[in-house]
Amino acid sequence: MRLIRMLLLAAMAFAVIPAQADDEAAVQRLTQLLSQAQTITARFSQLTLDGTGTQLQETAGELSLKRPGLFRWHTDAPQEQLLVSNGQKVWLYDPDLQQVTIQKLDQRLTHTPALLLSGDVSQIRQNFDITFKEAGDVVDFTLKPKAKDTLFDNLRLSFRKGVINDMQLIDSVGQRTNILFLGVKMNAALDAGQFTFDIPAGADVIQE
Repeated sequence: MRLIRMLLLAAMAFAVIPAQADDEAAVQRLTQLLSQAQTITARFSQLTLDGTGTQLQETAGELSLKRPGLFRWHTDAPQEQLLVSNGQKVWLYDPDLQQVTIQKLDQRLTHTPALLLSGDVSQIRQNFDITFKEAGDVVDFTLKPKAKDTLFDNLRLSFRKGVINDMQLIDSVGQRTNILFLGVKMNAALDAGQFTFDIPAGADVIQE
């Protein structure tokens, strides 16, 4: 599943503030919004489109995130997959294939977009050029990776009333992955066991 792989490798109102050229202001605003959530739980709805706008895939599921670097991303059947990180390594489990892939977590935000929501926000300035625009209670950020070897060319994060609302990733050929977050809860106590994975008996294991 394309989104899982990318994770391995985050009502116009009366007055609109134009996109800011001041990277410092954008960094400070995004850091402030991300830092207020030490944990996040939500449902998500994901839609992937090719460069012409043709739908390639639609999935849904639930996620849990905890700073620093812990996340659990479960995609519902019929394309069920489970992605779990303990901040050091990542397990990708495909129950249909009875296969578990294990690899070291890539700490670069440009290779692991989930870290934008669960990782070290101080790294944002090092990894991206950032602009933003604000319209009432909605704030949209556009993040462009500074490095060349990235999995996406453009990432947009949108917040509504201070809560993450949606994310869009666009790659070099124009393919878009849109993720809408639903029923977001911030700073709830989370069981640490969510961020570890016990390999099911009989599953094939691939170490990368």
